[in-house]
Formats: sequence, structure tokens, C-alpha cells
Amino acid sequence: MKDLTSAMGISGPSLYAAFGDKRELYLKTIDHYADVDNCAPIVAFESETNIVKAVRDFLESVILYSTAQDGGAKGCFLASCVSTSVGEVDGVSERMEKTIASTDDRLAARFEREKQLGNLPPDFPSKARGALMYDMRQGYVFRTRAGSTAQDLLVDIDDRVQMILANPSDPAR
Repeated sequence: MKDLTSAMGISGPSLYAAFGDKRELYLKTIDHYADVDNCAPIVAFESETNIVKAVRDFLESVILYSTAQDGGAKGCFLASCVSTSVGEVDGVSERMEKTIASTDDRLAARFEREKQLGNLPPDFPSKARGALMYDMRQGYVFRTRAGSTAQDLLVDIDDRVQMILANPSDPAR
């Protein structure tokens, strides 16, 4: 708390007046971090008009964010820290569930738009592929924290894009 109040330039009582207690501060931190509006990979995915390039941009953004940071590999606060307090701190489990579901929904919504445009087949499993992208994101972050470089992770990115976009009704699959 001393480091936090010093970095913020406020006193301990001011911090507690603003947030209540350590638990509330922690929960507000989770809420702020879980806001996907500013999540670079999701922004990249939603802003690219070509779905193949959008999926690739999402994955590249995850890899580059995780590896191209001063001070070493960066990870996902939710996966690296918050997940360890599920069941230990009241309110964390619900926030994790909500964050995962809202991210999956947001990714799936992009696939649904592509289905409406005719760029993906009607039976494309949008929700499952959105979840797969989120899971790949977390896997990339984990691998980066374990020492993988961007070069290591970019090697098979085209295969990953194809996995995500594979047509479920294609017999060659």
C-alpha cells in the first residue's frame, strides 16, 4: 500500500476514502482491467474489415504486446494474478466469469457479423471460435511469460488463423 500511495501521490487515508478497503480497491482494479474497450487485440480484431486479416491482427497484437515491452514479458493481469484469488477473495469469481463471457461474446459478435455478410458459412460456430481465440490469447501470454519470443510464436500464426476460421461443414477439415 505504501508503494501504491506513493506512486499516486496520496496518503493512505485518502486511498481508503476513495476505495473503502483493500478488497474494494482490488475489485475496482479488476473491473478497470476487464474493460475490453481498450484491449488492443480486440480493437485490432474489430477494426480490420477482412476477417482473415482481423484474426491474424488479433493474434499478432497479443504476441507483440506480450513480448515487446520494456522490462520483459508482460502477461494478462487476470490470468496471471487475479485467477489465483478466485475462491479466496469475495467477488473475484463473479468478475472473472463475467469478463470471460463478455470477451467471448464480443469476439463471437464479430464472427456473427461476418456470417450476416456472407463471409463465413451459416453454421460457423461463432461462440466456440471466439472462445478459442480468447484461449489462444491466454496461451500466448503464458508462453511469453515462460520465455517464448515473438519470433517463436509467430512461426505458426497462419496455421492458427486457419484453425480459427476452418469451415465446420468442410469434409476436408
